Amino acid sequence: MSVHTSTLPAGWMEQTLGELGTWSGGGTPSKANKTYWQNGTVPWVSPKDMKSRRIRTAEDLITDAAVAGSSAKYIPSNSILMVTRSGILAHTFPVAVNECRVTVNQDLKTLTPSACITADYVAWYLRAKNAQILKQCAKHGTTVASIDSDRLKKFPVPVAPLNEQGRIVEKIETLFAQLDKGEEALRDVQTLLARYRQSVLKAAVTGQLTADWRAENAQRLEHGRDLLARILKTRRETWEGRGKYKEPIAADVSNLPNLPNGWAWATLGQLLSKIEAGKNFRCEERPPGRDEAGIVKISAVTWDTFNENESKTILNEEKISPSLNIMPGDLLISRANTIELVGASVVVDDIKKSLQISDKVLRLRSVAPIEHWINYVLKSSLGRGQIEAMATGAQMSMRNISQKNLEKIAIPLPPPEEIDVALAHIRRTREEGSRILDSCRTELTRSAALRQSILKDAFAGRLVPQDPVDEPASELLARIRAEASSTKKTRGKAVA
Repeated sequence: MSVHTSTLPAGWMEQTLGELGTWSGGGTPSKANKTYWQNGTVPWVSPKDMKSRRIRTAEDLITDAAVAGSSAKYIPSNSILMVTRSGILAHTFPVAVNECRVTVNQDLKTLTPSACITADYVAWYLRAKNAQILKQCAKHGTTVASIDSDRLKKFPVPVAPLNEQGRIVEKIETLFAQLDKGEEALRDVQTLLARYRQSVLKAAVTGQLTADWRAENAQRLEHGRDLLARILKTRRETWEGRGKYKEPIAADVSNLPNLPNGWAWATLGQLLSKIEAGKNFRCEERPPGRDEAGIVKISAVTWDTFNENESKTILNEEKISPSLNIMPGDLLISRANTIELVGASVVVDDIKKSLQISDKVLRLRSVAPIEHWINYVLKSSLGRGQIEAMATGAQMSMRNISQKNLEKIAIPLPPPEEIDVALAHIRRTREEGSRILDSCRTELTRSAALRQSILKDAFAGRLVPQDPVDEPASELLARIRAEASSTKKTRGKAVA
């Protein structure tokens, strides 16, 4: 785990993290004692507060009495706060520096650096070594992802001269601020594009998008109600369901907006020949390879396009049902997900793997070839509003929409020629938007790589120039050791 001393710049020296200052932990004051939590003024930092590089306050505040009556301790400002127990450690190692006196809970460890060490310098180094720390200091055999504090304290840190530490921090923060602005602009573009896409869908499903075209071609268009009549006739004649055929429920137009002339309301049930569901069973958590079969996860249909790699491998060949295999052109929809994603739908453009639908990813079989129109209606604010209103479930993290409620969703039905015109416009705007999104993602990836390059250069001594008059790190660390030795002797005399 050691930094190669021979590669350190002149005046630098390696030291373990544990030797750079005073370490402390935290604790949780009794929740039963209301005086500990009411009208508190002391920030009590927990992993949920560790979302930024600087800690100015916390979601929870406790009283001085709470500190006195519990294992919580005051942590002075300009200390380094580190999450050592949390599910988030499966992905990242959160590090922050507090700008005021705080306390922390038992899931954090803190390092108050010696006067010769800059807190932000060490914090930036720990961020630079995020992945390495997670790999080398992870505590195994625990139910919650954790960091072994003893191993963390042994983690080596290349210590620069004190003045150079300050120059490095200033340069990093200047460059990162510039990158922050650039990334913020890119994310603004992504947000605006998402809104634009949604506005195009809204215009399409309300008829605004094709208003001029409709006016020019009104005399030759089939009315939407005639299209619906043809669909229902075909549905009756080709019925393959169980029992005697029943007419699907018609749309209740009492609370629906007015449609353009030539359009009609239908329900999803009227437009479908059937809704198919698969089964859920034990699979291996990996996409199937060649000559293997799999089952899709709900994440396969969540993000606008079908992702066949979001799938699991079926190990029991007896569970493979060819009739449930997903094919190009299939309209799929998630039956269960968060409130924002339940009912997410896609039309499968292409598929190379042998995959079948699951109990949570349904296949909607439309009578007429209008799968893409149905898909975009479901994605629009008109469709999302109905789906979210009909979804059930006690927890927002997992909502469900039943097949019965899916069949009730109202779908505006234009003349078939107008559907084609609207779809062509939607596809053009989405293709243009996809190119912009790809460009944004590329630039964000480059920005992330540049951040890593900046940090790498910073702690290799290449980001700022060295100054030969700076006091070398060896003398700083010698003073730290002397201070620590003096403190131990003083404590020993006090005990005696």
